Amino acid sequence: MKNHIAIFFVFVSILFFQSCSSQNTTDSKTVDTLINSGELTFFAQRANPTNYDVINIMNSIPNSTSTRVLDLSGGNYTIELKKDNLEVVLPYFGRLFNPSLGNVDKNSYRFTSKDFTVSKSQNKKGNWVIKIKPNDVSNVSDIIMEVFKNGKAFVSMRSSDRQPISYDGYISNNEIPKS
Repeated sequence: MKNHIAIFFVFVSILFFQSCSSQNTTDSKTVDTLINSGELTFFAQRANPTNYDVINIMNSIPNSTSTRVLDLSGGNYTIELKKDNLEVVLPYFGRLFNPSLGNVDKNSYRFTSKDFTVSKSQNKKGNWVIKIKPNDVSNVSDIIMEVFKNGKAFVSMRSSDRQPISYDGYISNNEIPKS
């Protein structure tokens, strides 16, 4: 009987500490303010490749989970949206139809756009959908960002020279550069 009580207390303490961990959430008013201002930063936490070659390689690694999610912690992968500037720094995992052998930066999403259009809409559940179309970047056709009420976000990238990929993360204020 004492073993059952000890196991129960261990289980309850694990649940308690799990609920106390930080979760990077924001209140809905702050999210609405960020979206309406048109200036925000998306911080990617996970990449979700759609290419089955990448998924099969990930599943063949010993002691790995059989999910198709890549943890991006440790990197500063962002989409920074300003009124006159869009800066994207995201990794890419998948099939490239026109790979660049000499320049690795062209194989990931690393670009700055000055000519882009942004359209915003809100669905019935209160989630925001932001569609960004860069006009001066040749290989990216659309960036679709769905922002939930708690600040979490889901980004889908569509390109003309590679398979689609999506990212999970959260949005925040743009960082003010230190002078």
